[in-house]
Amino acid sequence: MLKGFTHARLACGCRLTFREGVEGSPVTVVVEQKGNTCLNPIHVSSLPLYDFREALRPPTRHVLIEEEEYEEEG
Repeated sequence: MLKGFTHARLACGCRLTFREGVEGSPVTVVVEQKGNTCLNPIHVSSLPLYDFREALRPPTRHVLIEEEEYEEEG
């Protein structure tokens, strides 16, 4: 699944590593080493940066609840 990519470096100086994900998540991105000049509080060493599991993501659209049609009793 990873197709050869194992590491990356962000513009802030943080070094990322890519790992095989768990069920429902093809790839897990982990901050391997936080950069000395990084000011982003989300970048924490040894913690996943983003998780692609659908269950953990908030919905991007408003879900409209459809009301059932009620028949009049006659």
